[in-house]
Amino acid sequence: MGDRSKPEIRWTILEAARQIAIPESAPKLKVQTHPQEIDPLFLFGCHMEWEMSEEPSAGWELLAAAQSTHSETRSHARALLSSSRHLGGIGLAETPAPRKRQPRVEDEMKAPYGLDIIEDCGECHEWGSGRFCAFSQPALESLSKASHKSVLPAGAILFVEGQAPRGVFIVCSGKVNLSTTSREGKILILKTAGPGEALGLSAALSGVTYETTAETATPCHLSFVDQKHFLELIQTHSEIGLHTAQCLSRDYQSAHRDIHDLVLTRSSAGKLARLLLSQAVREGDDAETDCKPTPMTHEEMAMRIGASRETVTRLLSTLRRKRLIRLDGPMLVIKDRTALEALAV
Repeated sequence: MGDRSKPEIRWTILEAARQIAIPESAPKLKVQTHPQEIDPLFLFGCHMEWEMSEEPSAGWELLAAAQSTHSETRSHARALLSSSRHLGGIGLAETPAPRKRQPRVEDEMKAPYGLDIIEDCGECHEWGSGRFCAFSQPALESLSKASHKSVLPAGAILFVEGQAPRGVFIVCSGKVNLSTTSREGKILILKTAGPGEALGLSAALSGVTYETTAETATPCHLSFVDQKHFLELIQTHSEIGLHTAQCLSRDYQSAHRDIHDLVLTRSSAGKLARLLLSQAVREGDDAETDCKPTPMTHEEMAMRIGASRETVTRLLSTLRRKRLIRLDGPMLVIKDRTALEALAV
């Protein structure tokens, strides 16, 4: 057969291999399927003859074997066809069982501080659970494009009381303490912000300085939107403006309650009892179940109730003697919630 016929033969074989069937327009070479097993060496010989000499009959033998009802014959033939240079690697080999993907080096590397880092807000699984950023998809995409993601360790300062506003911080994960400082240097922690809360809203909207200092209490994943872009988002998406107003309203109500508790509670013991109750996490549904407040140092407790560390240490010792609380290792446990509530009134 001359060289002119080779492209036509190759094209016909390729089409037949792609469809695993012989087209009606194929040459008059009749392909016989093989219901019985064919010697793998014979198939290999056909493969070599087709590859080296480009003998079309050898190619048709392989194609016929690839349609055999005998599984091993069909598998051998398809494996040989899949490696043929004539077919361009179209892959006629029997489909193997999917192999489990080996983890890449990037997958095995842990994110900083063990945090779940999400670069695209649209991929966040917590975005709708009562968070500031629980927007519709278009608004969420605009927020994600305008924001800058960062991961910070505990003790990082986001902004300082009296500083000119730079923008809004959204806590994706972790906790941030908001505090104020007196002229004498006494620090009072006003609030601990958690995931989904926005910080610096009031300053960004009004243009006045930040009224508090924001410091990360734990490693945090944060999303920052500068003031200019945040104001543009409010003008473009009304729901972002509505969420901002709702957050400011909640902040106002929370500040009102805190002022009431700090000013009208008569004793430091009552303030400490109220703090422990507000931070307590009940284990189980039973009312008698012990409660464990969020771990805090004596210094942090003092900052939250406006007292000295020595006063907090003395009050905790008194509560332990009265068996209202106990220490379970480093963990403080509320034993008598009812008595502690009476003290907090």
